[in-house]
Amino acid sequence: MIAIGRRGLLAGAVALAAALPAAAQPKGEVIIATTGGLMEKSLQEHFYKRFEAETGIRVRSVPIELPDQWARAVAGARSGNVPFDVVTATPPDLVQRKDILQPLDCANMPSVQANALPNSCFPHGLTRTAGGMVLVWSAKAFPAGREPQGWADFFDVQKFPGPRALPDTGDREWWVPTMALIADGVPVDKLFPLDVDRAYRKLDTVKPHVAAWWKSGDNIMQIMRGGDAVMTMAYSSRAVPLTRTGEFNFTWNGAVRDVGNWAVLKGGPNTKNAIAFLEFFVKGPEEHVPFSAKVSFDSNNRAAPSLVPAEERRYRPSWPDNWSKLVIADYEWIAANREKLRERWVNWVTR
Repeated sequence: MIAIGRRGLLAGAVALAAALPAAAQPKGEVIIATTGGLMEKSLQEHFYKRFEAETGIRVRSVPIELPDQWARAVAGARSGNVPFDVVTATPPDLVQRKDILQPLDCANMPSVQANALPNSCFPHGLTRTAGGMVLVWSAKAFPAGREPQGWADFFDVQKFPGPRALPDTGDREWWVPTMALIADGVPVDKLFPLDVDRAYRKLDTVKPHVAAWWKSGDNIMQIMRGGDAVMTMAYSSRAVPLTRTGEFNFTWNGAVRDVGNWAVLKGGPNTKNAIAFLEFFVKGPEEHVPFSAKVSFDSNNRAAPSLVPAEERRYRPSWPDNWSKLVIADYEWIAANREKLRERWVNWVTR
């Protein structure tokens, strides 16, 4: 009787599986590494759950910061035990880490061709989110009519007095030198190769006024809301919610374009499912709009901008008036000089 019961259960399970829609059939998993907090929660809500429902592929989300992600990815490539399928990558990462990244055949990814933003698929990555490293200030310290206009004002502690904050995130050591050169009058089309010595001479003039070094987006919010700084370089994804409170403001002038990408690790456990996720991600403009509103980054869907209300456009980096103000870095040069840039940054910050 026990054997019959087991056969009955097995038959029932087989029948149930056969009755499920194709998209609901179990098809393995995909392991996606991204930063935690708001970004991970928003991806879960607007993309991961829908991907699971549509494809039957389970998403295992791994919250992790970029330096730790790459340390594990590099170690996994060496050992043959690759820990993730999809990872978060900066533009320099797509150059510097390409030996451990799965090449993407963008021209033969139908959904990417149909739905993604133009020029957003690369040989080793796909744009996920786009924003900028913007100048943010306290509206109380610098009210309407007395606001900073750009990076030169960040360094002008006479006209714009008060403590500053700068990033020390460990993964983008070119942001601040780039900003310093813009402040020092270098035209944006002449920024690269970076004149690193000139950049740090300029930074030396403001360092005594830097009261806080932020490590994360949440850290920016804490510093500014707590009054530890009246001005900072910040992710636009944090500048927007700060500005919505009416207590802060920001400008896109001279903002350094900050693009986050999806990349697929070579030899990962579920490469086919990883590619399927990238194809899925660029679909559904009706999901991209609320996702972008939550994380304050635009995301990769060409139809989404047309759904944004007019009053929201000042907050959206991809809106043409804002996009034209963003500074595009030379990522090939950054990738080739990243270790030197990092060493110079650490020596400057710690001395």
